[in-house]
Amino acid sequence: MAMVKAVFVAVAAVVALAQLAAAVDHTVASWDASGTDYSAWSAAQKFTTKDSIVFNYAASHDVVEVSKAGYDACSASTPVASYKGGKTAVKLATAGKHYFICGVPGHCAAGMKLAVNVVAASTATPAKPRGQRSVAPVAAPVSAPAPAPEGPTDENMPNVSSPTGSTPSSAATIGAKAAVALAMGMAVALAM
Repeated sequence: MAMVKAVFVAVAAVVALAQLAAAVDHTVASWDASGTDYSAWSAAQKFTTKDSIVFNYAASHDVVEVSKAGYDACSASTPVASYKGGKTAVKLATAGKHYFICGVPGHCAAGMKLAVNVVAASTATPAKPRGQRSVAPVAAPVSAPAPAPEGPTDENMPNVSSPTGSTPSSAATIGAKAAVALAMGMAVALAM
């Protein structure tokens, strides 16, 4: 029974960790000139390079990604990218500031402008999925180390060597190994 519980906990921990690393779609509630404070909305979000911004808007608007200068001047004359059609999902592929305006004359000046700060996914604090509460981690109980058994000496112990040349190819590999180690540690602690 304890083994089944340990396996269940390990699987649940791995699923939870994978969910934290998932990309998030940040939906702009209303891309229009209704007086929405896009600066406050942006400041309350955590954007990573895995995420997207989803704009929903009427056909009388558009979404134009611009430079900082274009954003400051409300000018869509040299766009980074332009979108039309009422619903646009923009993938945030690079870290740094990204600027969006409505390119229809007068709309940006009326407040249809959005600046977002995007951080690299590996350095970002994971966003909490909507509808889920944060749970503080609980330390696993620590038991005293067992005394060394008497018996075989170093002379009659098998010779075990460590693998050489095994370097992780990416931060994702390290993260995956850490997630598995954490899950297994939690399973062992709960099985005791």
